[in-house]
Amino acid sequence: MLEEIKARLSEELERLGHELNVVLPAAIRKAVEMGDLSENAEYQSALDRQRFVQARISQITQRMGELSRIEVKHLPVDRIGFGSRVRLKDLGSGEVVEYTIVTGDFIDLDAGHISMASPLGQALLGRAVGEEVPVRLPAGERRFEVLEVATIHDMIS
Repeated sequence: MLEEIKARLSEELERLGHELNVVLPAAIRKAVEMGDLSENAEYQSALDRQRFVQARISQITQRMGELSRIEVKHLPVDRIGFGSRVRLKDLGSGEVVEYTIVTGDFIDLDAGHISMASPLGQALLGRAVGEEVPVRLPAGERRFEVLEVATIHDMIS
C-alpha cells in the first residue's frame, strides 16, 4: 500500500512539475503579449494557478518525506494502524461495516477507505478485536465494536 501511495504521489508530482515548468510559463508569456496586465484575466489566472501548483508540489514533497519514514516492521501486528482492514459493528444500528485505514492522499470512499486523520480513523488507531470504540461525530456519538482486524502485515505476507 505504501508503494502505491508513493507511486500515485510521484505521478502527480511529475504532472505538476511539467505544468509548472512548461505549460504555465507559456500561458504567462501569451498573456503578457496581450498587453495591460492590470486587467488581464488570463494573466491573473495563470499566476493564481502557478501559486497553487507550487504549493501542491511543496505539500506532495513533504508528504513523500513523511511516507518514506514509515517502516512497516514498526507498525503493530495485532492492533489497528495504517493499512489495517477492519470490520466493525455499529452498536446503535447493528450494521456491520468494513474499512481500510489509509492516509488522506489515498482515500477512496467507494472502496471503503477512511483517513487516519478522520474522527473514526483516530478513534480506531491502536484498538484491537473485541474493543468498543466511542466516536464523536458531528451528528453525535456512535459506538462500534471491533469484530476483525487484518493489519498491513497480514496483507503483505
